[in-house]
Amino acid sequence: MKIIAVIPARYASTRFPAKLMQDLGGKTVILRTYEAAVNTNLFADVFVVTDSELIYNEIITNNGKAIMSIKEHESGSDRIAEAVENLEVDIVINVQGDEPFINTEPLQKVIEIFENDLDKKVDLASLMYEIKDKKEIENPNNVKVIVDQQNFALYFSRSVIPYPREENVGVRYMKHIGIYAFRKEALLDFYRLPMLALEASEKLEQLRYLEYGKRIRMVETTHASIGIDTLEDLEKARQIISN
Repeated sequence: MKIIAVIPARYASTRFPAKLMQDLGGKTVILRTYEAAVNTNLFADVFVVTDSELIYNEIITNNGKAIMSIKEHESGSDRIAEAVENLEVDIVINVQGDEPFINTEPLQKVIEIFENDLDKKVDLASLMYEIKDKKEIENPNNVKVIVDQQNFALYFSRSVIPYPREENVGVRYMKHIGIYAFRKEALLDFYRLPMLALEASEKLEQLRYLEYGKRIRMVETTHASIGIDTLEDLEKARQIISN
């Protein structure tokens, strides 16, 4: 089973333009993310796929592997699907370009889902992390997920799910961490299928998979991701690097 990592990397960002090219301890954010993915030693190959010549050149000139997107894309999954369509791979791991502090353990867990899925019942695997703070739970920037008894995703939402009409029933609130592992076939299906109403409403691409009947197996982790979405996040990341 050939497993690769692909890092979708847009230059433009609504909240923090050009964040991937910001300096982080002497290297750009995107280069640190790429090198961290390579250094896990979990993947047969690691690629950055981008619409930006700046990002492309940043990776290539530092002896990395990068692919230029041909088309405009609305989602990271679309960008990755175009890049891997003609590659001989079985499993594709989507690593976020703005998360340079990659932890090997949760990535290993999503890979194991497919290694143990002999009947190929899983189309995607992803990560979730328990959150308990009320403000975190209510924050629409924190995507929540609810799962069935086998940890297959039932729904993702920016809203509070489940709604706490009865608070003393042992409900746990799980934040979705945006690292995905795809079977190549599921990824290409996503690429070819049109967006439907739930995805359009919530602006969550994972809902397209659910709307078309794909099965997403969630894996709980205790490792919260550290993403760089704002200038404040970048300053925190710089402090981590310098220590």
